[in-house]
Amino acid sequence: MAWLLIIISVVLVWVASLCKTRQASFSPSKTVFLNNGEALQKRNVLLVIAHPDDESMFFSPTINFLNSRGHNLHLLCMSTGNADGMGNIRKEELYQASAILKVPLQQVKILDHPDFQDGFGKVWNHALLAKIIEEEVIAHAIDTIITFDDYGVSGHCNHIDVHRGLWSVQTYYASIVDQLISGCPSYLPCVTQVKICIACLTRILVKAF
Repeated sequence: MAWLLIIISVVLVWVASLCKTRQASFSPSKTVFLNNGEALQKRNVLLVIAHPDDESMFFSPTINFLNSRGHNLHLLCMSTGNADGMGNIRKEELYQASAILKVPLQQVKILDHPDFQDGFGKVWNHALLAKIIEEEVIAHAIDTIITFDDYGVSGHCNHIDVHRGLWSVQTYYASIVDQLISGCPSYLPCVTQVKICIACLTRILVKAF
């Protein structure tokens, strides 16, 4: 008799869990990203990455979403990814990936700066990162910036430095920061790494620049 009660309890828990899951799937997401009327306003978005391939490994769902909504995307890559002496090859691969992801090549910028060389143990200059990002924001009237979370998604030190450089921009312009969104956007399929879903999304008011 005891085993029957156990089975019934397990079934009841399973049914309750299933109902909760189904209810959540039909409920509107609490996370809003360029929606609720904002989707009608086309944004100038800057995606800041550390190395070629970051756009494909971590941000391709985001890029596809932005393109599907007609937003104007600029891509800033802070290095050629030359840790293994393959910087030129990886640079071309980024251009090819951008073409596939429908990012206009004239809106893809890849830096090869001595202070931003690929590699573990390479510390990137946060102040210089902030300055370069600020210049891009001004040059292209950027109102949305997307980059890594504070863990760098994968824990790579260069990814983390990009996040901290962007954070320096936000801190400097703290009085004009409109909103900081952290969490898993509803459009981002969380099927590969959970950390991908907590990329830092920072929106800055253009008029403040």
